[in-house]
Amino acid sequence: MIYLDNAATTQVCRSAAQAALEAMTERFGNPSSTHGPGREARQALKAARQTVAESLGAKPEEIFFTSGGSEGDNWALEGACRLMRHKGKHIISGLTEHDAVRKTLDQLENQGWEVTRLAPGPDGAVSPEAVAAALRPDTALVSLMLVNNETGAVTDIPAVARALRAANSPALLHTDAIQGYMKVPLDVKTLGADVVTVSGHKIHAPKGVGAQYVRSGLRLPPLILGGGQENARRSGTENMPGILALAAAVEAYRSDKDAPARMAALRWRVVDALSPALPDTRVIGGGAPHILCLSLPGYRSEVLLNYLDCLGICVSKGSACKRGGRSHVLEAMGLPARVIDGAIRISFGRFNTEADADELCQGLIRACGTLYKAL
Repeated sequence: MIYLDNAATTQVCRSAAQAALEAMTERFGNPSSTHGPGREARQALKAARQTVAESLGAKPEEIFFTSGGSEGDNWALEGACRLMRHKGKHIISGLTEHDAVRKTLDQLENQGWEVTRLAPGPDGAVSPEAVAAALRPDTALVSLMLVNNETGAVTDIPAVARALRAANSPALLHTDAIQGYMKVPLDVKTLGADVVTVSGHKIHAPKGVGAQYVRSGLRLPPLILGGGQENARRSGTENMPGILALAAAVEAYRSDKDAPARMAALRWRVVDALSPALPDTRVIGGGAPHILCLSLPGYRSEVLLNYLDCLGICVSKGSACKRGGRSHVLEAMGLPARVIDGAIRISFGRFNTEADADELCQGLIRACGTLYKAL
């Protein structure tokens, strides 16, 4: 199998799997317990928080562990709106956001909030200028993803933060950084966002664990109530196997400093191989090193995916969280139907090789030589 769908999920790295196993079989205490196993678990939790904080340029007390990206996005939006409702009831976001943001915005609209959804530019990213133009005195929240999960387009979040400051806007800034985490430069001190959402299973940690950066001094109301864990910000007994595995995956990624450059090289290797062999190939968006969205107009993406799957090559047509229908991301970019219908997403991980990229190219060239074009 050649796995090239790492934007959907990644293979758990060995160090993360080992950390999870040890947490389940050796460090199985509850961090809230006062006995020895509980104290040991609490120290491990503290160390994991430090590791994740360092990866974001944050302080440990600014990091809160979650079940993943969807919870983090929901918490960021709903919490920010509860906190900022006295400032106004206007939100700015983008048309190309993940459904975890889009559907939460829909719910907030039903509660009386007004949402301005900005269209992306030709590169697939929402421009800081568009955000500045949409700002209003009653804007309470701006939520834009750092890296688009379908096109890899990178939004200039630091420039958006500067635009908010220049306008003297009180609005909070949230960014879904799930696809950008560990792959593009990400330091909260220069990013300028108040809340940053990341997830483990995109960086070779298990599914079901993530982290939320919340700027010091920002009392983001909790989404989940209960025993008051995570400094009363996110109740529920901590998922120690997931959290320790996340920290191990972060350490592995940080030690593999060349990983983003390798993925970017694989991305260009595919583009350089397909462009002369399949001249109609169209690269869509881009910017992140690990995501390549391309279209073979005239061919159906579903048929291409099935053909590649038969060859043992795994890619996707877009977000794994959305099945059926055309991509709302590509539609928001204003692309023609033939381009959207022929689009596939290739996404690389730390363990992919040049041989993987070459097999993909050969598979696509064979597919286009075998399959009939749609009318």
